[in-house]
Amino acid sequence: MNDEALNMSLRKFLKVVGVTSQQEIEKAIRAAADAGKLTGKKELKAQMVLTIGDVSLTHKVDGTIELE
Repeated sequence: MNDEALNMSLRKFLKVVGVTSQQEIEKAIRAAADAGKLTGKKELKAQMVLTIGDVSLTHKVDGTIELE
């Protein structure tokens, strides 16, 4: 295994995950707000799950997205 190649590949993957996830979250929140589903909400609970089956990895991150 080439550690440098692994590192670069992980960074590229995580960059795509970060950018596309942010876009999808923003789109979903705007649609919910436009539909009146977020009235009175100041924050949203969020959860991200990363899985890599070949290495039996499941990693969960819980967080909060503040709206105000």
